[in-house]
Amino acid sequence: METVIGFTAIAVAILIGLGALGVGIGMGLLGGKFLESAARQPELAPMLQVKMFIVVGLLDAVAMIGVGIALFFTFANPFVEQLAAVAN
Repeated sequence: METVIGFTAIAVAILIGLGALGVGIGMGLLGGKFLESAARQPELAPMLQVKMFIVVGLLDAVAMIGVGIALFFTFANPFVEQLAAVAN
């Protein structure tokens, strides 16, 4: 049972870490492209800024979904319950 809990902890760490890494890369690319497009056409900057913040919100939602799944596996791990049922 300790092995399942250990592997779950590793999976949770990987899930949160890769989610944060992906969001960080995505926001970096998004910010760079926004600055590039605002420098090319400054009159469109307010409209582009609104769209950029909408996409940043969607990117953050991906990370929060990953954190929610990680918390589920941390506190309500279904694999431990299945292992306990098989052991009995």
